[in-house]
Amino acid sequence: MKKNGFGRVLAALAAAMAASAGAAAPRVEVDLVLRSATVVDVAEGRLLRGKAVLVRGERIVDVVDDSQLGKYRARRTLHLKGRYLIPGLWDSHVHFGGGPELIEENRHLLPLYLAHGITTVRDCAGDLSDTVLQWRDDIAARRLLGPTLYASGPKLEGYKPLWKGTLEVGTPAEVGAALDRLQAAKVDFVKITENTMTAPIYLEALQQARARGLPSSAHLHAAVTLEQAADAGLGTIEHLPYLLRGASPREAELAVQVAAGQITGRAAAEHSLASYDADRARATVRTLAAKGVAVVPTLSVIRITAYLDQEDHSRDDYLKYIGPKLRQTYDWRVQRAAQDGPAAVAYRHANFEKAAALLPMLVQEGLPIIAGTDAGFLNSFDYPGIALHDELGLYVRYGLTPAQSLRTAVLSGPRFLNKQADYGALAAGKLADIVVLDADPLADIAATRKIRAVMTRGRLLERAQLDSMLNEVQQWVAKQ
Repeated sequence: MKKNGFGRVLAALAAAMAASAGAAAPRVEVDLVLRSATVVDVAEGRLLRGKAVLVRGERIVDVVDDSQLGKYRARRTLHLKGRYLIPGLWDSHVHFGGGPELIEENRHLLPLYLAHGITTVRDCAGDLSDTVLQWRDDIAARRLLGPTLYASGPKLEGYKPLWKGTLEVGTPAEVGAALDRLQAAKVDFVKITENTMTAPIYLEALQQARARGLPSSAHLHAAVTLEQAADAGLGTIEHLPYLLRGASPREAELAVQVAAGQITGRAAAEHSLASYDADRARATVRTLAAKGVAVVPTLSVIRITAYLDQEDHSRDDYLKYIGPKLRQTYDWRVQRAAQDGPAAVAYRHANFEKAAALLPMLVQEGLPIIAGTDAGFLNSFDYPGIALHDELGLYVRYGLTPAQSLRTAVLSGPRFLNKQADYGALAAGKLADIVVLDADPLADIAATRKIRAVMTRGRLLERAQLDSMLNEVQQWVAKQ
C-alpha cells in the first residue's frame, strides 16, 4: 500500500510538472490571424472548413484548424465565418504603354488590379519598359502599392516594327546583343513577336533565350509551325487562336507559302480555320504538351474585338477608371474592326468561337492554360482588373469547371516563371497573397468577383480600402 501510494504521488508530481511546462511554453507571435474561414485548396479543388491562416510579415506562418489557435498570439484577428480564402490571382498577360505622356494614366491602373484580387501581373512588353521595370522594383521594395510585377522589358521584333518600344533584331548577333541587354535589366522572361521578324531569326531568338535559361512568350510566326516553335524553345503561346494553325492538316504547307511570299499570314490563318480537323488539333495539342509549351488564351480581348459589330462599349461603366489618353488608344482597334466587311466579321466570330472551343481539349491533353487578358493600352474595352474575371468566366462558359478555371489564375502563372515556392497555395512559407471572398468559387466562378478583402504580401486591404482605391482612381481620371 505504501509503495502504491508513493507511486501515485510520483505520478501526480510528474503530471503537475508536465502541465506546468506546457503552460509555460511560449505562444508563437503572429501579425494576423484569418480565422474560421473556408480555405480553397485550388490544386485539389476542395474546401477546407474551419481553418485559420496565420501571417507574419509578408509570409504565411501556418494554416491550422481553429482549435489549434491556442498555440499562437496574434496582434490582430479577423473572424471570417462564411468567407472563402483563395491565393491571390495572377493576370499573366497585361500591357503598360502608350508613350511617356501616358505614364501617370498607366500608373493609375495598378490599384485596379489589387481592387479586383489580382496580386500579381506579368507585363508582356510595351513602350514604357524602363518605367515598368522601375515599378516592379518599387513595388517589391514597398515604395509603391501595386500588384507584384514580372516584366519582359522591351519585346524582340524585326526591323521597322509596327510596335513601339521594341528591340529590332535581324541577325543572330543582334539577337544575342538584345538578350544581353534584357538580362542586364534583370527581366523575368522574354517576349517575342513576329510582325516584321524573319522566320529564321524568330527561331534563333527562341533558341538563344532557351540557352540562357530565359522563359519565352511569343506570338506564332506565320512561316513557322507550332512544333518547330516548340522545338526551338517556345515557352508560352500568347493568344489561343494561334493553336488553330496546328489544327489544320495544311499547317506545314501554309507556313511554306507564307515564307515564299505566296500568301499573307492572315490568309494562312483563314485557310487554317477553313481546314480545321479535330483529330489533327488533338494531336498537335498533345505534342505541345509533351514539349512543355503552355498557352495564354486572352479570350476576353479576342471576344470583345470579334463582336464589336454587335456590342457597344462606349458607355461601359468601367471607363470611369480609364484615363482619357488611354481611352484614345482604344480607337485603333475599333476603327480597324469598323472597316471589316461581312466576310471579315464572320471570320472574327468563327475564329474566336473555334479557338474557345479548344479549351476542354487542352485540359484533357495536359496543355497548361495560363490566365491572361491582354489588358492595358490599345486593346479596346479590355479593362485592367475586371477583365481577368471575364476571362475566367469565359473559360467556364466554354467547357472548363470552376476549379479548372481557377487553377489557370492561381497555379499556372507561378509554374511558368518557376515561382511555385512562393505562390499557388495557402500554406506555410508561401507569400501572404490572399483574397477573401463572400462566396464559393468552386461552385460558381463568378464568386471571384465577390471580394471582401485582399492581402498583398502581408498587407491587408479590406473592402472599405479597396473601394477607396477605386474611388481615388475614378476621381483622378475625372480631373484629366
